[in-house]
Amino acid sequence: MLSLIKRYRDLILVAGLLLFPFFTFVTRGPNGREPYLVDKGVLAVSGHVERAFAWVLDGTVSVWRGYAALRGVEAENRALREENQALKARALVQDGLRGENERLRALMAYADKNQGHEVVARVVGVDPSSTRHFVRIDRGESDGVTAGMAVITPDGVAGYVERATSGWADVILITDATHRMGVRDEHTHARAIAAGIGGKADLELRLDYALRKDDLTEGDVIVTSGTDGVYPAGLRVGTLSRVEQRGSGMFRAGSIHPAVDPSKLEEVLVLPKVPVPLPAPAKEPQGTGAPGTGGAGVP
Repeated sequence: MLSLIKRYRDLILVAGLLLFPFFTFVTRGPNGREPYLVDKGVLAVSGHVERAFAWVLDGTVSVWRGYAALRGVEAENRALREENQALKARALVQDGLRGENERLRALMAYADKNQGHEVVARVVGVDPSSTRHFVRIDRGESDGVTAGMAVITPDGVAGYVERATSGWADVILITDATHRMGVRDEHTHARAIAAGIGGKADLELRLDYALRKDDLTEGDVIVTSGTDGVYPAGLRVGTLSRVEQRGSGMFRAGSIHPAVDPSKLEEVLVLPKVPVPLPAPAKEPQGTGAPGTGGAGVP
């Protein structure tokens, strides 16, 4: 018994101090005597203890409620972030589909304007090397695509079909070092040759064999001349970005900024081959006919 009292001595003392005023109040009643000095001390100590317990309890409840509220806010923020990311991804997909639809509409509008056997194709492969500039499209001989056909976009010339199989075709781009095409100045009709330079750093075209006397100005629009047997006349090639000053010799050179960025091709239009006109047969001068026949000679 003594060991229990010693072990819980502090607890018993606090309980006694708390219970003593209660029993005094019950036994004395509301009209009891004035509290002694000991009563006042016990009441003061018990009041402080009660306030301390109340403060700890209120603080614990407040902290728990704040923690629960923060957990709820964090979960709500996470859900909002996930919804925001989903909306952004959906917007990107819709923007991509909208851009693709606009490009396809532009290609179909060109095809409707130029009645022929145009084929709309999608770029499915790109050459990763820096030596050649070509792309692969998802249309081939089974779709009417053959080697030598021009490939364009609504912005201008992209290249021509180098080879085709039944299901796909390779397109040499205008920036490839092997590409050449006949061009002219849209304003002055001065003729020249546009050649690809190749490489990854510079996508400019080189203007060759422009006559020194021709009027060429930076910013002029360059279009196809239709003299190379591949591209129809009047297709946009680009704008003159540099023109050499007139010097000695018959020709001068310059640079063309292409209207089509070959690195951003997605959909293209394959044009039918340009018909090459056959030279007209030479006509012999009409004779007077054999003597005595009175008829005209056979031309």
